[in-house]
Amino acid sequence: MAYTAKDYSKLIGMEGFSETLLKTHFTLYQGYVTNTNKILDALAGMLKGDKASAPEYAELKRRLGWEFDGMRLHEYYFENLGGNGSIDKNGDLSKKLSEDFGSYAEWEKDFKATGMMRGIGWVILYQDPHTGKLINFWINEHDAGHPAGCSPLLIMDVFEHAFMLDYVTKKADYIEAFFKNVNWKAAEARFKAAAGVEAAFSR
Repeated sequence: MAYTAKDYSKLIGMEGFSETLLKTHFTLYQGYVTNTNKILDALAGMLKGDKASAPEYAELKRRLGWEFDGMRLHEYYFENLGGNGSIDKNGDLSKKLSEDFGSYAEWEKDFKATGMMRGIGWVILYQDPHTGKLINFWINEHDAGHPAGCSPLLIMDVFEHAFMLDYVTKKADYIEAFFKNVNWKAAEARFKAAAGVEAAFSR
């Protein structure tokens, strides 16, 4: 079954994100969806044609991770936007952030500092299902560097396409705009879903 690009037009109008920036970003995301489907179709055709040992098959397999992760990470990113930026201080995720980082403020400081690192990529708050620990990771490429088995809770795109149309090189201002629009309900839902994974590992 082919993947279908999701509609995130409800995000248009967010403070700090121009319509042009968002529409450009949506188009880029749709390209990842299209390319994921094309590669999956091509791989299936080559497999049926007994061409799985061909160099082309191997290269498409390698490319699949880039396109698929580009698709999925953008979905996570858009879905954790559109909120008012306020985390429920009595919620389980807020309590866990304070437990692991000393305070919510210390976690936010680390997340923002990670986002301000030189380079392009993603900042992702992950939870390790083996220990329950929350860790902010820098992911340089879509298809490399993800911590195996961990659950993504909050995703921030820091590729240039995510902010340069509006902020040019002022990445710090983009990060502030991101935090003003975080949909913490989405992150909280992911945290609760990850709790089930953690429970499975502890059995």
